[in-house]
Order: sequence, then structure tokens, then C-alpha cells
Amino acid sequence: MRQDCDVIHDSSDTKPKRKGVWRRMLRSDDGAAAIEFTILAIPYFIIVFAIVETFIAFTGEQLISNAVDTLSRKIRTGQITNTMKTEQFRQAFCEEISIMIQCDANEVAQPNKLLLDVRSYASFADIPKTLPINSAGDIDGASFGFAPGKQNTINMVRAFYKWNIITDILRPMLSTIKPAGDDSGYFLIVETSAFRNEDYP
Repeated sequence: MRQDCDVIHDSSDTKPKRKGVWRRMLRSDDGAAAIEFTILAIPYFIIVFAIVETFIAFTGEQLISNAVDTLSRKIRTGQITNTMKTEQFRQAFCEEISIMIQCDANEVAQPNKLLLDVRSYASFADIPKTLPINSAGDIDGASFGFAPGKQNTINMVRAFYKWNIITDILRPMLSTIKPAGDDSGYFLIVETSAFRNEDYP
């Protein structure tokens, strides 16, 4: 009699143990964080990299803006005149932005990423208010030139720089310019300064 009770007792003990194992396995969350991180890591780091890259592009935009202001002031005060050649002006501009943007000899002679336009106008109303964009949706620098004017002339200095970006996520929201034949895309930096030259000697 006592032996039968022991058998019944032993069989009743094993059932809860088996159920407890399955319950513990179903409730276990070991490794869940690692799996969730693996799933979310790629889009997370892409977004972070896009934010950092956009910040760097905006820093470069401010650098080009400062360069436009500096060289415009030199044109306005007569430090830069028609006696300067186009390549010399481009070299001077590249020196202003050399802290982040490097221009090689080919870029100075045949601009590809940095496009500069310096012109004189009869009045401020004649200054163009739209961007020169070709039929492909890209910036068109065929008509750009270097004519800083003389005393009391109205001038405009425009700088266009194609800042290459890797994570082309935010660029479509920030620019309507379409890169021509470049899948990676670029962020077009545009800076303009309009002024009247001083009556320098």
C-alpha cells in the first residue's frame, strides 16, 4: 500500500516539472535584445550617418558662404578687378574653402564641382532670380563668366558647389536639382552676393 502511494506521488511530481520547463522556455527572452538590435541596426545607422553627413554638408555650405562674402568684399573695394584672371579668382576662392574642400589643378582650370559666376549689371532689377538649370535638371554653367566690373558698378557673385553625398536620403527633400548621371547624388550648395562697387581710386 505504501509502495503504491509512492508511485502515485512520484508520477504526480514529474508532470509539473515537464510543464514548468515548457513554460520557462516560452517565457524566456534570452537573446531577444540581440535579435531586435540586429533587425534595427542597419536602418538606424543609415539614419544616423545621413544626419551626420547632412550636418557636414551644411558646415561646408557655411564655409562657401563665407568665401563668397570675403571675395565679394574684395571686389567691392577694388582689391579684385578685371586685371585678375578667371583661374586666379578661382584659386583665391579655393584657398578660402581649403579647410574642408580641396581644389586640384584640374578643378581650377576646368570646373566640375565648383562653379563660379561673377557678373556686372546695369541695375539690381536685372540680376537673375532663378537658377540656370538645363533640360536634364542639372546646373548649367555654360554661361558663367568672370566680370567684376569697375567703380560704382552693380555686381553679383554666385558660387555653386556639388557636395557629394553617400546616403542619398535627405537630399531630395533639401534640393530640387537632379544629379546628371550620378546615382549617389549630390547636395547643391548655392551662395549669392549682390552689391554695388565702391568708388575706389
